[in-house]
Amino acid sequence: MGHLVLIPTPIGNLEDITLRAITELKECDLIFAEDTRTSGNLLRHLDISKPLKPFHLHNEHQSLAYVINQIKQHAKVALVSDAGTPGISDPGFLLVRACIEEGIRVECLPGPAALIPALVVSGLPCDRFCFEGFLPHKKGRQTRFKQLLEESRTMVFYESPHRLIKTLQQAAEFFGGDRQAAVVREISKKFEEVNRASLDDLLKHYSSIPPKGEIVLVIGGLSKYEPDQEEEEDSLDVLLRGRQKRKKE
Repeated sequence: MGHLVLIPTPIGNLEDITLRAITELKECDLIFAEDTRTSGNLLRHLDISKPLKPFHLHNEHQSLAYVINQIKQHAKVALVSDAGTPGISDPGFLLVRACIEEGIRVECLPGPAALIPALVVSGLPCDRFCFEGFLPHKKGRQTRFKQLLEESRTMVFYESPHRLIKTLQQAAEFFGGDRQAAVVREISKKFEEVNRASLDDLLKHYSSIPPKGEIVLVIGGLSKYEPDQEEEEDSLDVLLRGRQKRKKE
């Protein structure tokens, strides 16, 4: 029986692909892609020629049986998304779940995912965070925001440029317009932008300058108290001791 390997692809700059990802793409027998045109361009850039078949949001339920059958027949089948790690806010998780149910080995390579660089560059606390992916387009948006009212961790969302203003408006209504946030656009691309401000200020900015490109919205969590200097020093001391212990081990 074959196995499935999930291969992350660059979210912008093609140089972000790993050497291991290139090796795995060269060694696999078949590749399933969210968009065969996008993945085809990447494969041509890497000078890799492999059979390429679609597996995307519009056909995943119908094609699961076919894909599982192909995996069982081939030694190694790869799954790639348009950009980033397959299974993160895309239908790849359905295939992973189906493979596990069928007893098929699943492997996932480490690699690009937009949420991590956006979180780090936002300047908001990133020791603890929650990833919310894409908000529901219509029904369920307000319910999701209500569920996050008491969230103290930094929150990370994926959003389209067409819905960013609506999301900023609703976030300001539920979390307060002074809540700190960051809009990170076009990560690792030529026109990468990081805009750090309050939700109200971000809303004003993008209402006058319509956003473009791939967007990650990072919103600070609910601050229940402001730690005094002594508490901050204690936290830093614990962190440093932990690092020293790991180095000794």
